[in-house]
Amino acid sequence: MADIKEPLLIKRYASRRLYNTETSDYVTLGDISEFIRGGREVQIVDLKSGDDLTRQYLLQIIAEHESRGENVLPLNVLNDLVRSYTTDVTSAVPQFLAQSFEMFRDGQEKMMQGLGGSIPGLGAVQAQQEAFMKAMTGGLGSLGTSWATPAKEPEPERSRSDGDDLDTIKKQLAELQDKLSKLK
Repeated sequence: MADIKEPLLIKRYASRRLYNTETSDYVTLGDISEFIRGGREVQIVDLKSGDDLTRQYLLQIIAEHESRGENVLPLNVLNDLVRSYTTDVTSAVPQFLAQSFEMFRDGQEKMMQGLGGSIPGLGAVQAQQEAFMKAMTGGLGSLGTSWATPAKEPEPERSRSDGDDLDTIKKQLAELQDKLSKLK
């Protein structure tokens, strides 16, 4: 990820063209998507009014990816998001999503660091995520049940050899493959 703290400023002209103020050239939504994937934050503002349009354009990028079949957001999550705009839980949803993605990024980083050998502590990270999801969705009725998978009691952390971790992962993978084959 890029270490740049200041967001890349993109200005939208009246013609709806997007202008990269750092490189002094026009960019597309695809370019903006690449900046973000590269770890760069962006801010898109209307040149004339000064309105911040970042959210609108980020949603457009997501919608384009989803419409091309790059489905990241399951239908139940999309339904719950729409539902959250019409309920009193609206104030909890942004915090929940932000913390969920932060935990997801942290888990990814830990997993990538551990790919050289075994993945120590992966079970603990998963248990933490499940507990967090359960806590955040606990009293939200149907909204909570569709976002979170049923939480299992986390196994007590114990030291294992690398072979034991690999065997556990293989077993979990086999169980997931079995469940997937039953769904077909």
